[in-house]
Amino acid sequence: MKVIVVDNLSEDGTAEMVAAEYPEVELHAEQSNLGFAAATNLGARSGEAPYLLALNPDTRVTAGALDAVLAAVEADPEVGIAGPRLVLQDGSLDHASKRSFPTPLSALGHFTGIGRRSGARGRLAAYRAPEVERGRVDAVNGAFMLIRRDAFEQLGGFDEGYWMYMEDLDLCYRLAEAGWFTWYEPSAEVVHVKAGTTGGERSPRLNWAFHRGMYRFYGRHYAPQRSWAVNAVVYAGIAVKLVAAIAHSALRRSLTRRRKRLPRTDASVGGSGRASGGG
Repeated sequence: MKVIVVDNLSEDGTAEMVAAEYPEVELHAEQSNLGFAAATNLGARSGEAPYLLALNPDTRVTAGALDAVLAAVEADPEVGIAGPRLVLQDGSLDHASKRSFPTPLSALGHFTGIGRRSGARGRLAAYRAPEVERGRVDAVNGAFMLIRRDAFEQLGGFDEGYWMYMEDLDLCYRLAEAGWFTWYEPSAEVVHVKAGTTGGERSPRLNWAFHRGMYRFYGRHYAPQRSWAVNAVVYAGIAVKLVAAIAHSALRRSLTRRRKRLPRTDASVGGSGRASGGG
């Protein structure tokens, strides 16, 4: 195994730590934040093994997980990408582990929360591919994505037009168009600290990148086959969602700052809310 770390100008000492403590690792300390797609392509070009693993820094790979996903790819020469069961820190499933390619209806169900309800099925819940327990699926998550190098190079790697978000879905979509398959392997488990690299709340820049990714994906893969009226509605929906997301994130950050400024007080449990004497 060859390990390659691409540091996107983290400025938190990561690059220095890797250089000092892991001399066997090939380190690329960038002078700007290239984004996920470009940085992963850079790392991929530094290797030559028949398989490459795109791995986010907010993951923890459990024992045997890589072997299980690798075995799934090697078992079927048509599988170009495979991903594991991603779990959150509390042990629950990260539903981004497996996805179907979005449709306007499934996207509506996902972003309104209707399709994310426990036990949800049907078109509104289709984005999370609830019917797939193991096997071929439209897409897996870029937090841990094992890729056959032949397929990756055939597609030209990740589309660097995506700075962050949606580049994994785009790669899986282009993979399917080229005749390859994506595989979901739940016997492999990887812990994903959701938003571990973004601090929880998306900044305006990250919100912009997320929604620009949605716009790019739809425009490249769906818009040419749909009417101008449908496209106008979809683009308007993306714009409205962007404005709402920026406002929501700003409000949550403001509330967090206010809570941090509030003075600490001592409180008694079970009190009536007024002073009382005696026991």
